[in-house]
Amino acid sequence: MSVSKKITIAIDGYSSCGKSTLAKALAKQLNYIFIDTGAMYRAVALYAFEKKWINENSLNAIALIENLNEIELHFEINPNNGKPEIFLNHKNVESKIRSLEISNFVSKIASIKEVRSKLVSEQRKMGLNGGIVMDGRDIGSVVFPNAEVKFFITADPKIRAERRFKELSTSNSKITLLEIEKNLVERDLLDSTREESPLVKTEDSILIDNSLLTVDEQFELALRYVCKNLKKITNF
Repeated sequence: MSVSKKITIAIDGYSSCGKSTLAKALAKQLNYIFIDTGAMYRAVALYAFEKKWINENSLNAIALIENLNEIELHFEINPNNGKPEIFLNHKNVESKIRSLEISNFVSKIASIKEVRSKLVSEQRKMGLNGGIVMDGRDIGSVVFPNAEVKFFITADPKIRAERRFKELSTSNSKITLLEIEKNLVERDLLDSTREESPLVKTEDSILIDNSLLTVDEQFELALRYVCKNLKKITNF
C-alpha cells in the first residue's frame, strides 16, 4: 500500500507495550521507513556502559556529554530478515542493546539533555521528507509535534512484564519476572518524571490500550486510523 502523499506517524508510549512491533507493521504495510528511536538510546547506553561510565550505582554524565561527538549511529537492513538493525560506530550492536542490563540504564541515559538534543536532531533529519513511522517516548510531543498521525500506546503493567518476560526468557533462562516488573516500574517513573522531554500523551494523540488486544487487532485498529487520516489529505 502506498500513496502519493507521505506522512509522518509518531508512536509513543510506555516500555514493552509493543510500540516497535506496531511501528514495523505499519511501515511495512505503507511502504514507509521504520525508525526505532529506542534503539538509538539503547546504543548510547551501551556505549556508556562499555566505557564504564554507568553502572547500577553511578553515572558519569560529564564524560558521556564530552564524548557525544564520538558516537555515530546508523541503521542497516538485515538481508536475512529484512529488519533494520542499529550500528554503533560501525559495529552491529542490535543484540547487545536488548539485554536487561542495558535496559536498566536506558532511562537514565535518556534523561540527559545533551543526549536527547543529539538524538532528536538526528531523528528529525531522518524524517525530513515524511514517509516514516517512528516510535519512542517523545516523538509526537518533541521530535515531530506536527506529525499527521500520533499514537500513544499503553497496557496493564503486569501484562507488559509478562510479555517482556516471554520475549527475554528465550535467550536468558536466568531472568525472572520480578526483575522485569521492577525494571518496567523504574523506567516508567523515570520516563514520566524526567525534566527533559518526559513521556506524555499529547492532546492530539490516539490512545490505544492493548492490554486485551492481539498484535493483529492492534495493527488493524491503528491502520484504520491511519487510512482515515490519509483520506483527508490525499486521494487515497
